[in-house]
Amino acid sequence: QVQLVESGGGLVQAGGSLRLSCEASENIFRIDAMGWYRQAPGKQRELVAAITARGLTNYADSVKGRFTLSRDDAKNTLYLQMNSLKPEDTALYYCNAQLRWKDYWGQGTQVSVSS
Repeated sequence: QVQLVESGGGLVQAGGSLRLSCEASENIFRIDAMGWYRQAPGKQRELVAAITARGLTNYADSVKGRFTLSRDDAKNTLYLQMNSLKPEDTALYYCNAQLRWKDYWGQGTQVSVSS
């Protein structure tokens, strides 16, 4: 079992920045992959960004150049730095961990971007 606790969401104006944090109950270097997904009202959950245990990253085209993943292995925490936020980034953001072919999810943190 991997427990994930997200934080860092909030309300920000367009062009602003937020940093999301996801603290895992496991040593994250043991986790196969971690990432952030988001779900806007009436839409399907979509991948925002992900990183493998080896450090390979993958970003959605819509966030490339604006969002950056990083992790602190000592704190078992994954971060998502979000810059130049747009109203279309408004969504509930979920942290995901994949371990031994199982998916684990956090409770979600709301990001709202006003125009």
